[in-house]
Amino acid sequence: MYNETMYGLGSHRSVIRDLFEFGKKRAAEVGADKVYDFSLGNPNVPAPDGVKAAAEKLLAMPDNTALHGYTSAQGDANVRKAVADNINARFSAGVTPDLIYMTCGAAASLTVTLNALCEDGDEFILLAPYFPEYAVFVKAAGGTPVVVPFDEKTFAPDLTALKNAVTPHTKGIIVNSPNNPSGTVYTRETIERIAAILREKSAENGTHIVLIADEPYRELVYDDIEVPYLMNLYPDTAVCYSWSKSLSLPGERIGYIALSPRMYEVNGVYAAVCGAGRAQGYVCAPAMFQYIAAACVNEKPDIEAYRRNRDLIYSSLTEMGYDCVRPDGAFYLFVRSLEPDAGAFSDRAKNYGLLIVPGDSFGAPGYVRISYCVSHDMIARSLPAFRALIDSYKK
Repeated sequence: MYNETMYGLGSHRSVIRDLFEFGKKRAAEVGADKVYDFSLGNPNVPAPDGVKAAAEKLLAMPDNTALHGYTSAQGDANVRKAVADNINARFSAGVTPDLIYMTCGAAASLTVTLNALCEDGDEFILLAPYFPEYAVFVKAAGGTPVVVPFDEKTFAPDLTALKNAVTPHTKGIIVNSPNNPSGTVYTRETIERIAAILREKSAENGTHIVLIADEPYRELVYDDIEVPYLMNLYPDTAVCYSWSKSLSLPGERIGYIALSPRMYEVNGVYAAVCGAGRAQGYVCAPAMFQYIAAACVNEKPDIEAYRRNRDLIYSSLTEMGYDCVRPDGAFYLFVRSLEPDAGAFSDRAKNYGLLIVPGDSFGAPGYVRISYCVSHDMIARSLPAFRALIDSYKK
C-alpha cells in the first residue's frame, strides 16, 4: 500500500525535529519560560530591514499578477542574473545566469543536485560531523553515503581517511563550511588539500568527482575569518545556497544552485539539474521570494547578535567545565557529552528543561549540538539549568 522506506522516514522523524516537537508540547505543560529549546537552527534574529522594504515595494505594485505567478522553471531570468552578478562581484567566479537554478531552499538545492548527478552504484562522501539529512538525501537519490571521520582537535576532516574513502564509484563529496553542527570553518589550506585529493583520485580513476558546497552559513562568520569560495579552488563544484540563515528566512524556502563554469560537461550537468528539478516537482521556486532575494542579494545578517550569543554561551559553559568547540561560524555550539551515550545525556538534560541534540546522527557520537540562534535572554536564563546539569554528574 505504501513505500516502506518513506514510511520509515515519516514515522521516525529526525532527532532534531523530535526535540523541537517535544519542546512545544512541554512548554504547553509547564510554561515556555521553563523550556530552553536549543534544538532547531531557526534564526531568532529578525530579517534585515531591506527584506521588509523589498516585500512592501513588490506588494504595492498596481498589477501584482506576475508577483504571484509562475516564473521560468529554473527561475526568473533577472533574478538569476542578479544572483550571478553578486557571486561574480564577490568572488570573480565567472558564473553566468544560465548556470543558476533557483530552488525551494537548501534542501531542494541539495536533493536536486544529488539527483542530477547520481547513477547506479554511485557513492557520495559525507565529512563528519555532517547535517543528518545528507544521508537521507543521498539514499533517496539512489546513492550510497560514505562517512569520513574528523580530527577531534581541529574538527576538520581526517584527510588520510578521505583519501582512502575515494573509490572509482565516488561521484561527489558534500562540503559544509561554516559547519553544521560544529561551527568550524575549514581553512583555505584544508580546502586546497581536499581539492588536491579529489584531483588526484579523479585522474587515477578516470572520473570527475563533484564537490557539492553546502553554504547556507557562508555569511555567518566571526572575527573576519575567511570562507574560501570553493569553485575558485576546484573546477567541478556545485554551490548549494539558501537565504534561510543569512536573511533569517527559513520558512520561505528560497535558495539556488550555482555551477562552476569550469565544471566538466557543465552544460550537460545544468540540463540534468533542470531535469532533476522537473522530476522532483521543484520547478519555479516561490516567485515573490525570488524577487525579494534578488533585491536583497547585498543585505547582511546581524552578525553581532549571533556573536553576542556565541560569546555568552561558549564562555559560560566553558567556565562551568563543559568541553566546547569554539565556533568560528554558523550558530551552533558543539559540546562533548558528559557521558559516553550522548542520547542519554540529551535525555537527562530534558529534566532541566534543556533541549540539546545528540551528535550520533551527525556522525559524531559523544557530542551534543546547541543551537544558539535564540534570544539572548533565553541563553542567560538557561545557564542555571546547565549548571545544575553538570553538577548532577559531579554528584
